[in-house]
Amino acid sequence: MDEMAAHQFHHWGRILSSPSERRVIILDRYTNQPREMIMMASNNYLGLTTHPAVIEAARKALEKYGAGAGSVPLLGGTLDLHKELEYKLARMKGCEDAVIFTSGYSSNVGCVSALVRKGDVAVNDRLNHASIIDGCRLAGGELRTFKHNDPESLEKVLQSCEAQGFMGKLVIVDGVFSMDGDITNLPAIKKIADRYGARLMIDEAHATGVIGENGRGTPEHFKMEGEIDLVAGTLSKALAVVGGFVASSKEVVNYLRFYARSHMFSTALPPAAAGALIAGIDVIQNEPELRAKLWRNIRYMLANLRRMGFNLGNAETAIIPIIVGDETKLKLISREVHQAGIFVNPVYYPAVPKKLSRLRLSLMATHTQEDLDDTLAVLEKVGKKYGLI
Repeated sequence: MDEMAAHQFHHWGRILSSPSERRVIILDRYTNQPREMIMMASNNYLGLTTHPAVIEAARKALEKYGAGAGSVPLLGGTLDLHKELEYKLARMKGCEDAVIFTSGYSSNVGCVSALVRKGDVAVNDRLNHASIIDGCRLAGGELRTFKHNDPESLEKVLQSCEAQGFMGKLVIVDGVFSMDGDITNLPAIKKIADRYGARLMIDEAHATGVIGENGRGTPEHFKMEGEIDLVAGTLSKALAVVGGFVASSKEVVNYLRFYARSHMFSTALPPAAAGALIAGIDVIQNEPELRAKLWRNIRYMLANLRRMGFNLGNAETAIIPIIVGDETKLKLISREVHQAGIFVNPVYYPAVPKKLSRLRLSLMATHTQEDLDDTLAVLEKVGKKYGLI
């Protein structure tokens, strides 16, 4: 890290002194001065971190309940706010019930490790989020993977699992994949899972609030609401706060309350967070113009970046990777983009294969036309300079 910093390649942990909005103020580690940058690296897809209704709900909850919940959920930490949030999440995801966690990471780790026991197998898309893989490693069962978004590969893996006599089979996919920005082929995955008697879990971290006619996520996008066994996700992306959830049948959710260790042994969400999340769900439902604006921005950026000739992989949502494929070149590009005032994250191995190293953009509904055009101008300049386009 010291060597990276000496060459101005160290772009991790940049310090913000403003909200995570379309433009941010950072303390530049290379000049030790504050500077404004266009934020193209936030998961605040709908701009809810600064939405007046969300802030007001957080303030009211803070004043009524205080700063913290005071205990773990099973003992003295369950507030009526938590139950209201779980009810709203279950309805949003077309499930009977939901259980909340203190982070999206802990919801995946807790859910998978609780359900996949000795004699069971978890079958993962190879590009699933790290939290899912960690949950599988903590589980008592086996871990298998299939090629990214490849139903035929999944079928071969499930055939092998059936031959080995596993008692329970859990297929796990992301709804929107966090590094590539593509959407899982849910209908085909579900059909094959059913054929082999496997349950299906989907992580909706980057899908909630973004895809689906009403922003309810991947099952709504494919008109499959109520057909997925487990719908999990974080509350820190489009919902803009912190926390995680798993929605399912009442029986499964009740089981997770007692067997998901990351739920049992973590103090419950702070009241202000729960209040803000409840308001955020209402905003997603009642202000579809935010999602419409986000999608205008997505289509504009995808069209212009592809017109320029950038390799965007299979990107189709608010996450847009610009594949560089050369880590030395990526370091030079990321330095120039930072110097030009665009806050974008470079992604290196082992987060992605070395040949797929990239810049990773995240779009927001609050980005203005000027923000998008300024970003495009910088990317086009460095793209030509380093032979990407």
